Amino acid sequence: MADKESSTERQRFREFIPDQALEHARTACVEMCRSLEGLLPPEFAAHQRAARKEMLLAVRSVIDASLERIETEQAAE
Repeated sequence: MADKESSTERQRFREFIPDQALEHARTACVEMCRSLEGLLPPEFAAHQRAARKEMLLAVRSVIDASLERIETEQAAE
């Protein structure tokens, strides 16, 4: 429900913000991220990717365990 409300708020305020300002903000955000990447060593990016992969594998494991439990419960019925 919160996503729907925040989306409605964004749409309401969007009519007051010119498209050029929104595009400028998006471009500034992208450029800021690029400049921060330039400050960090390449090893950081590699470590970040590996950590992200491990988190995704952990989520997959939780989902797999949940699916297995559901299948076990259905088989017992």
